[in-house]
Formats: sequence, C-alpha cells, structure tokens
Amino acid sequence: MRESKTVAAVSPTIARFLADVRPGTPCLVMDLGIVEDRYRSLTGGLPGTTVNYALKANSEVEVVELLADLGASFDVASPAEIDLCLKVGVEPDRISYGNTLKKEGDIAGAFERGVTTFAFDSEGELAKLARAAPGASVFCRLLTSGAGADWPLNRKFGCDVAMAIELLTGAATLGLDPCGVSFHVGSQQREPQQWDVAIRDAAIVFGALRDAGSPLRLLNLGGGFPADYLGERPPLAAYTAAIGESLERHFGTDQAETVIEPGRYVVADAGVLHTEVVLVSRKSSHDDHRWVYLDTGVFGGLAETLDEAIKYPIITSRDADRAAGEARGPVVLAGPTCDSIDVLYEHHRYELPLSLAPGDTVTFLSAGAYTKAYCTDGFNGFFPLPAYCLPPNDIPSNGARTRNDENRHTSSGSGSATP
Repeated sequence: MRESKTVAAVSPTIARFLADVRPGTPCLVMDLGIVEDRYRSLTGGLPGTTVNYALKANSEVEVVELLADLGASFDVASPAEIDLCLKVGVEPDRISYGNTLKKEGDIAGAFERGVTTFAFDSEGELAKLARAAPGASVFCRLLTSGAGADWPLNRKFGCDVAMAIELLTGAATLGLDPCGVSFHVGSQQREPQQWDVAIRDAAIVFGALRDAGSPLRLLNLGGGFPADYLGERPPLAAYTAAIGESLERHFGTDQAETVIEPGRYVVADAGVLHTEVVLVSRKSSHDDHRWVYLDTGVFGGLAETLDEAIKYPIITSRDADRAAGEARGPVVLAGPTCDSIDVLYEHHRYELPLSLAPGDTVTFLSAGAYTKAYCTDGFNGFFPLPAYCLPPNDIPSNGARTRNDENRHTSSGSGSATP
C-alpha cells in the first residue's frame, strides 16, 4: 500500500496560530505535537533501535529539548551542534559525530567534551581520529547508490565494502575501537527495498571483521524515511518491515546493535513555511503562465526546490474560494532575490487561483526540515526565517516562542518576525 497527500491542510494547532496571531512573513511554524508523534512512531516501529535524530534537519532549541526529553540521541555534524546538545542537557554518550568530514581540531574539541563516537570513510579521516580522539569508537560509512531517493546522498559520502574492511581492520592498530558501519540510502527514500542492498553490504563487512578477530557490534541504518510531500510513498510500516526482513536475512541470529538517524521524517510534516505574494506577472501578453514571486525563496529556506527535487504541498489564502468556483491556472513560483537561480518551480507547474494577488499568502506544507537550516544570513538583505515552535494543543496568546527577532525585515517587503 502507498500513501499520498490528496488533501493539503495544516495541523489544527498551526491553523489556529496563523489565524489568531497572524505572524509576519516569511516564517516557519512548527507543531511540536507532530514531532513527538513521529518520534514515537519510529521507536514503536523499530523497537530496540536507538534513534539518533539528525540535528541538521531542524536545530530549533525547542525541537532539541523535546526530543532529548523523549530519550532521543543525536547525530551531529559540527562543533556548534555539539554545543547545542550539551547546552540543553544531552549527555555526551548520546551524541554521535556523524559527519565524515571533520577538522582535526574539531575532533579534539568534541572528544574533550566527552563525545566518543565518530564516523569516517577514508584513511585520512581515520588518521585524524587516531591522533585527536585516541581510543574513540569509530564506524565506517559505506557507499550507496541513492536510487529511489528524491534527495540522493551518494558519491560524496562513504567508501566501498573492500575499503571499509581494510580501514576497520586497521583502526584497532591505531588505538581506536572499530565498532561498526553506517550507510544512508538517500533522503526522502521512496523505495523500502533500498535498505536491503546496504544491509547486505554491511553484513559482508561484519563477517570479514569477525573472521579477522575484530568483531563489530554497531549497525547504523541511517535516515531516509520520507515526509508527506507530493507523490506517493509507502507508509512507515513498509519501511520497518523491510528493514526487519533484511536484518533477518543477512544477519540471522547474529544481530547487531541497530541505530537510525532520521531527520526529515521527524520534523518535516510538523512545519509550514508561511509566505506572502509580492508580485504576479507575465512575461508577454500571450503568456498563459503567471510568475508568482514570494517573499522567500531558494536562499530563504527553500533550497531543496533546486532541480525541483522536493515538491511541497502548497495552499493559498484564496483556496477557500474553490467552493465558489474559483478558477485556477499554472504558475511559475520564484523567490524575491536578484538572482536568476531563485526560481522554485518552473517545470512542475502548480495550479494556483487566478485571483492570487500581492498580499495573499502561500503556505508550503511539510516544510519543517531543511528550510530554516538552509537559510542564508543576509543575502540581498533578506535574513533567516523566524521560527515559531508550538507546544501540543497550546497556542500562546501573544505568539509562540521565536528566535531571530533581531533579524526583523524592515525594508525588504516582509513583515516583522514578532506578531
């Protein structure tokens, strides 16, 4: 069975906030109740598997605090993310430094702070770990094809099976603890069977290290669980079942400690990116496609629209008129900056109301992941998105907690970050 979004709607919590508070645009609004639900779905679907939330997807303090309270561990990519985790009270043994590209000084700093688990995928990185984090537990990332993913993560990260065996075998001689392997089948992965090839490769590495007298114990299954964007996707149960079957097939009774590193699945559907129409225009009097320019774009949180890889469900403030026969037509969606790359969708034509005009709102659903995290800081004078994090069933009377109030837009055409 496959699922698809057929009726686009925001959560009741976010809908009430937008109606009552009317925050300035653009802004990101998060429903923390959905974050909690998604985390519990993963722990229930993969019992006994540790959840290392991928902090890069959304690092709002309220999100991190909630997940920490729920018992999550964290996958981090930088010293700043480590500092954030420690600041909210996450113990160092719940932090995994999963970036395979680290400065030696950053490795040493993390190790001094108590972080002892690190990823690598090359001889050079392994040497840095041996020098800067002696005795640390290290796991090697394997290459994957990225097939089936809307946002592939192949080529840049990982090494092949033969190299992984060689590197892990040598890790112990460098004074490190070779603990396991990891992989990532690609973000927004729509094919549950993609885990099978990666788990098979991991089992080969496990077998070789066991035969060499250095048995591994950790199998990091990565992320890839999809959010509710446009297009069909299987339900979570299909992924957890496929993973369970692959583990049984390739590892049998010799099961490893399993870890997952979800980011998008946990936070994407919990957030909306609320924007305002700046201009509606045509390129000629005969052009049947309108250009709709918004007050944010590729540089303001919608970087994953590059190559139209991620296609968000979209609603507008004019959608209520559909019942009255409001006509719709194709549009090209673009952002506000003076850069020609700032075009969101040109080939995948969204159909929006013909009456859409400046001042109307356009809301991107399932936008809680990789939006504010991708914002530039001041390009063209447009500052990063304010983020409002709403506790479950709790709408603050004067607006939700938000940060970046110092980055209010005063002359760029967007509203204030503070209601």
